Amino acid sequence: MDTKIVTKADEIAVQRAYYADTADHYDQMHLEVDKEHELALDFMIAMVKHFGIHSILDVGSGTGRALRRLKTELPGVVIVGVEPSAELRAVGYLNGVAEHELIDGDAMKLAFADNQFDLVCEFAALHHIPSPCQAVSEMLRVARTAIFISDCNSFGQGSMVSRMMKQTLKSTGLWPLADWIKTKGRGYTITEGDGLGYSYSVFSNFRQIKRVCPSIYLLNTKSAEPNLYRTATHVALLGVKGAGVR
Repeated sequence: MDTKIVTKADEIAVQRAYYADTADHYDQMHLEVDKEHELALDFMIAMVKHFGIHSILDVGSGTGRALRRLKTELPGVVIVGVEPSAELRAVGYLNGVAEHELIDGDAMKLAFADNQFDLVCEFAALHHIPSPCQAVSEMLRVARTAIFISDCNSFGQGSMVSRMMKQTLKSTGLWPLADWIKTKGRGYTITEGDGLGYSYSVFSNFRQIKRVCPSIYLLNTKSAEPNLYRTATHVALLGVKGAGVR
């Protein structure tokens, strides 16, 4: 019996099909469930003003919701978003985002020069990307001053027992095997509200970011205990390469 080998390209195709099918009501699906990213965006806007940021690249912009708000609240700042789904970009154009502001692009191979943007950000995109480390590497490359991530912390999700089990598996190096078993060898899950997603934690990229960004700021965007790794379901991270620009 032939067994079909599922490749990363197949997984990406499944996610793109989900976006194509939900594009016309994608924003309505996420307005109430994405409050954590609205809080993260509030924080990022404040940091943009604090560090004197003049240009922003948003990775995985979807329909451009964040772009529209950034344009309104940060006049004079150059703002560009990349989004691989043509259907989501089309909704963004209908909602007033210009085509040169929301363009096609691959998070794992950004078509921009080193240090081209002062700040590179993402909101809920990394847990949909098969190689988040590569995407973060590209964000760090393109960013001159800082990167901003607002995403999941899988090790802070679930009951206390579930969190402890996942954290123990992570500390012993067994988490990849456990996740493989949990997802029946696929490595991902598919849900009606989020499409295809991978188990992801912002903290998995912490050391990678720290090597490039001496200063890191963390914010839990949903209620949590003091230890964010152990208890926060969603986390925003700001990594600053240097003293910032003024």
